[in-house]
Amino acid sequence: MLTCGCGRWMHTEGIEERTGEHGALQWFIRSECRGCGLKVGVDVPGEQAHGLVDRLLWTDEALHRLDRMPPYVAGLVREEVEQDIRRQGERVVTYETLLRPRTEKRIEWDPEAKQRLDRVPAAVRAMARIELERTAADRGLSRITVSLMEEIKTKYFGMSSVKRET
Repeated sequence: MLTCGCGRWMHTEGIEERTGEHGALQWFIRSECRGCGLKVGVDVPGEQAHGLVDRLLWTDEALHRLDRMPPYVAGLVREEVEQDIRRQGERVVTYETLLRPRTEKRIEWDPEAKQRLDRVPAAVRAMARIELERTAADRGLSRITVSLMEEIKTKYFGMSSVKRET
């Protein structure tokens, strides 16, 4: 934790994600003394920031993505992500954290499935991605396919773009 020259603790006010050398995650951490009002910022490698963050925080980039979700979805996503972060013993929600499935496993996407996801309206795209990756992880699948997307679409919306012969 940072201590101000006046003797009080510095409180973390915000975090920005940056890309450092060789694509490594860097964070710019903004802190403020609530006693004298001194504000400081520090660039640190992502893996070394734990002691500088005094509570669970969302990076500016993750908050921006969350703010673009419909309010009824954003609340659910926020709650689920924060529970997962606490369970992991972490304090920072990054853009990548927001999008990863809650199983810690990386789920791959077939190119056709990825193209189809890109056509999903922006307002629901993040939630669709989370639900697809969660479903794949729950089933022990390592890939998202178009057929899985169709199955989930049918489950939630009662519709599919696959033509059925009658």
